[in-house]
Amino acid sequence: MPIDSKKTLQLAHGGGGRLMQELIHDVFLRVFHNPMLEPLHDGATWPVEKGTLAFTTDSYVVRPLFFPGGDIGSLAVNGTINDLAMCGAKPLYLSAGFILEEGLDLDVLQRIVNSMAEAARAAGVPIVTGDTKVVDRGKGDGIFINTAGVGLVPGGVRVLPALIQPGDAILVSGDLGSHGVAVLSVREGLTFAGNVESDTTPLHRIVSDLVQSGIEIHCLRDLTRGGLASVLNELAVAAKVGMTVDEAVIPVNEPVRGACELLGLDPLYVANEGRFAAMVPAQQVEAALAVMRRHETASQAAHIGVVIDSDPPMVVLKTVVGTHRVLDLLSGEQLPRIC
Repeated sequence: MPIDSKKTLQLAHGGGGRLMQELIHDVFLRVFHNPMLEPLHDGATWPVEKGTLAFTTDSYVVRPLFFPGGDIGSLAVNGTINDLAMCGAKPLYLSAGFILEEGLDLDVLQRIVNSMAEAARAAGVPIVTGDTKVVDRGKGDGIFINTAGVGLVPGGVRVLPALIQPGDAILVSGDLGSHGVAVLSVREGLTFAGNVESDTTPLHRIVSDLVQSGIEIHCLRDLTRGGLASVLNELAVAAKVGMTVDEAVIPVNEPVRGACELLGLDPLYVANEGRFAAMVPAQQVEAALAVMRRHETASQAAHIGVVIDSDPPMVVLKTVVGTHRVLDLLSGEQLPRIC
């Protein structure tokens, strides 16, 4: 029998025996408890409503595990909810898979699980099934989390890159770069003037309000790895269009701008975890911005550019001094391990 430890994770916690059952019941089920999880079956079941189902999955390997404004747990929940929202879906249910390293402090695990439960409750999207594996010491960097989600796209709603067309307005839901800078500050032990916190937050309620307000959303995309610049390039290629954006109206808060200048980073490429870009018809810009700004997390929503005809597809930035430059994809990665 393995020596029972209440402080750190052991390989036996993933072995299917007594310690694993204790881990599941004491750490996960106690916090994630809900009627759909209660049967403890191999999966969750639910009746299907009319409409189109959306399904997504993502894995989270952020380092450090805790950072100003969030942690790997809340990030995993909000990130998957946001992927569903970008499909125009109402998020319904989540799964959570944990890859845990032997020796992980159980208090750290409990803190992360509590954060996930709180994020799921705040978003109104329960975690209904999951899985746990334990790997050898030195093989897992503490904890990795995979979350998958299912949502329902209302009838008549289609949100796809292929629907982007010349003349569409490009909107962003708020200020850029806070998440990447917040993670970097803890990782490198840096302090900056001003309080920089991650923007991690669920976005589905903003999207739902846009849909219910009759805004004709052509495409949505959350601005995670690679930031705004990478997302716009991906969408331009997918839709075979060009895009022009105005640097002067792209919202970047001063603490983030200052940190990026100090570190030689471009905030347009820095990751966000609670911001998205939207492509809507030009005549609906003001209505869409009004809906977005009703939400505190989108109070700085802005109209930053326009979709144009372009062959080949490219993104062009009008700089603050009035010149133009191509906003291309990075050849590498500015900030690894940020989600």
